[in-house]
Amino acid sequence: MKKLFAEFCGTFWLVFGGCGSAVFAAGVPDIGIGLLGVALAFGLTVLTMAYAVGHISGGHFNPAVSFGLLAGGRFPAKDLIPYIVAQCLGAIVAAGCLYTILNGAGAVEFSKPGDFATNFYGEAVYNGKAFSMGAAFLAEFLLTAFFLIVIMGATDKWANGKFAGLAIGLALTLIHLISIPITNTSVNPARSLSQAVFMGGIAMSQLWLFWVAPILGGVVGGLIYKFLLQRDTAEIAD
Repeated sequence: MKKLFAEFCGTFWLVFGGCGSAVFAAGVPDIGIGLLGVALAFGLTVLTMAYAVGHISGGHFNPAVSFGLLAGGRFPAKDLIPYIVAQCLGAIVAAGCLYTILNGAGAVEFSKPGDFATNFYGEAVYNGKAFSMGAAFLAEFLLTAFFLIVIMGATDKWANGKFAGLAIGLALTLIHLISIPITNTSVNPARSLSQAVFMGGIAMSQLWLFWVAPILGGVVGGLIYKFLLQRDTAEIAD
């Protein structure tokens, strides 16, 4: 139960901190944090929670990470569904808190893709560019795959584990710097679900991509590390 509560808390913090920074602070005139600030916020949520509760649950905070670690042989199948449920609940509760706070400034109306930090594709939200479904899928797939490679490498028993949280947090920051203009960055089905629940409409209709692409990417990243990068006993002996 402690593992599941740690995943709940970690995913809550990721959504509340990351999406909260996008909702409340990104667009403030003159003093807003912008794209760089939001990217850092997401990275900092994972970095801080990795050190806070990572030793309890492994610090997944993301169904795609859980799937990837399962594929990479680092996570038992029996824990997969409970972890995903805990992650989704933590994310939805965090989004509910954000929605309640936002309503404290007046009635909330969402009218376009990207509102309430939702994910999207096929819409010109940033810089007048609308990325296709295929482009969005590829971006989410590749970025999640490399995220898993970083996670598995940084937490490998032969790596310097003291810096694992830092490497993972910075990797997530980099991912957001790349893909916020493309999809508003998911790489995390729970984070996408939580915002879409409150946005509804197009966000819910496009949600499938932000589950399928990150999970497939996570699985491929886990398999790549396990079979192509992970040191085996023979290599160690040499």
